[in-house]
Amino acid sequence: MWGRNVYDSIAKFLQFQLTVNIVAVIVAFLGACFIQDSPLKLVQMLWVNLIMDTLASLALAIEMPTTDLLMRKPYGRTKPLVSRTMIKNIIGQGIYQLTVIFTLLFV
Repeated sequence: MWGRNVYDSIAKFLQFQLTVNIVAVIVAFLGACFIQDSPLKLVQMLWVNLIMDTLASLALAIEMPTTDLLMRKPYGRTKPLVSRTMIKNIIGQGIYQLTVIFTLLFV
């Protein structure tokens, strides 16, 4: 039960971190290309990363396992940690975040 909970928590952590970091890199790069200056300065990027890592780590650490975890089949050894569903969620959430950020930046 604890092993499945740890696996699920790591997957959630990865999904969150990948989304935030991909969006931050794209915003910094495209902002530098279009407005000749990065919308996020170095210190701001470090603060965003620090805050996001802290929140994600807390979420990773405080979720308690439930007995429902034992009802599902275990994952195989060859199952990738980042699944197709996670990739779709990362892309969808990233597009949403980029839309909001670029709307605020350019409009």
